[in-house]
Amino acid sequence: QVQLVESGGGLVQPGGSLRLSCAASGSTLDNYPVAWFRQAPGKEREGLSCMPTASGGAYYEDSVKGRFTISRDSAKNIVYLDMNSLKPEDTAVYYCATRGTPFISCLSPSPSGGVGTIARRSYDYWGQGTQVTVSS
Repeated sequence: QVQLVESGGGLVQPGGSLRLSCAASGSTLDNYPVAWFRQAPGKEREGLSCMPTASGGAYYEDSVKGRFTISRDSAKNIVYLDMNSLKPEDTAVYYCATRGTPFISCLSPSPSGGVGTIARRSYDYWGQGTQVTVSS
């Protein structure tokens, strides 16, 4: 069973940058979908970005497209989320997650159609989260 541990959160000023890391143990993530989520106080947990496999293309939700970048280091079994141009509304607890089945999409069908959505219900293993606070 895979264990995930996030790190890299902290306090940053608006416009600043942070790199979050998600270190995996117990299993290699290369062939499994991985995703980053966040949850702000009083709000639902929302998917931000995902990759189906280590060599697959990345997907981003509109809220972070162009500002956040997901990447993997297969040798270290770590998934990163590089966050730039941070805004106060990015303040949340950030989580990484992976699915229990390899070689499948990181997206789930969306009721509204389109390419799909990063659905919380589709992810089986989660880290404990890391707090990101964007404030001056």
